[in-house]
Amino acid sequence: MAVTIRLTRMGAKKKPFYRVVVADSRFPRDGRFIEVVGTYDPNLNPPAINLQQEKIITWIKRGARPTDTVRSLMRKVGLSLHQLATPKKESPSGGEEKPA
Repeated sequence: MAVTIRLTRMGAKKKPFYRVVVADSRFPRDGRFIEVVGTYDPNLNPPAINLQQEKIITWIKRGARPTDTVRSLMRKVGLSLHQLATPKKESPSGGEEKPA
């Protein structure tokens, strides 16, 4: 199951409002989802972005992948995927080659 963090469209015609949700990538855009983790209202000036950062971090650590649009919203709020990346573990030998 490929889990993504993406937008679902809400609101009236010509007046969009989006929920940021965690959903299986096989589900339809406005279909079933796992959890709501934020909202985005582009109609306001400036646009209102409300993200629950703790939940997003939890889902990313579980393997959820944000879409490009959600990734840009995260950057605007100050949340970067580079901050969430875990440092690579070094080999136990310290990176030195063993003599043969």
